[in-house]
Amino acid sequence: MRWQMLTRNILNRTHPNAAPGKGQFPPGTIAVRQLGKTFSVAAPGQQSVREVLQGVVFGGRKASRQVTALREMTFTVAAGDALGVVGRNGSGKSTLLKLLAGTMYPDSGTLTVGGRVSALIDLAAGFHPEFSGRENIFLSGTILGARRADMQQRFDRIVAFAELHEFIDVPVKYYSTGMFARLGFAVASSVESDVLLIDEVLAVGDGRFQTKCLKKLEELREQGTTLLFVSHNLELVRSLCSEVLWLEKGTARVLGPSDEVLDRYRSHLHNDVPKQTQGHSIGLVTGD
Repeated sequence: MRWQMLTRNILNRTHPNAAPGKGQFPPGTIAVRQLGKTFSVAAPGQQSVREVLQGVVFGGRKASRQVTALREMTFTVAAGDALGVVGRNGSGKSTLLKLLAGTMYPDSGTLTVGGRVSALIDLAAGFHPEFSGRENIFLSGTILGARRADMQQRFDRIVAFAELHEFIDVPVKYYSTGMFARLGFAVASSVESDVLLIDEVLAVGDGRFQTKCLKKLEELREQGTTLLFVSHNLELVRSLCSEVLWLEKGTARVLGPSDEVLDRYRSHLHNDVPKQTQGHSIGLVTGD
């Protein structure tokens, strides 16, 4: 089959930054210390055709500027906890998840993830547009580290959860965004993992599908899976997560109980930032 040609060189693997050896770092635990990530962005302004050709022939480069996506970020997540991550667009949420997923590497600091990581960050990630939903279930499962035999056992449950019985043999390039979300979530949540990373995927589903996904996430949490959930939907975060990390301009501004952090963040969004008081149960996150 076509999916086998793509996955024959993919081996079962844990996170690239997972701690080696058993017992050294509990499965499901996340430790981030002084984490930093910077990107080079092309400087504003247009190049002439001559400048473009000179760059191609002589190897010249257009001037660029450095943009800091994450700066000295430090936090830990205990195994089995559910951590919500909130912040405005551009605050560093997606960059953080990609670093934790191992699809991107930090420029400074360290991060350690115990055990196997499953991530649902990009709806199209792990899917080949020309392949059917059926073929992509096996492809995505293999990329996530599952064996074909295991995916075969889970296949009917995945299709039922995604509610794609009539379309499972249709190439996914014809799927709507909602169908992509249902299939992606169904596959990612079916693979046994110690840590599950989720980035805004529930935002594309309807209310009924969101409720269904939340119930599944609660089941995974009860089974001991650690959840890291990024969303702009504060009520979804509140219902699922016990703690929340508030990011702002690439820094970890506040980490604390979900109700308190979300209330404070909501006030901030309405330009009504409460003053800090001594002894408050929410603390600023520092790099110490």
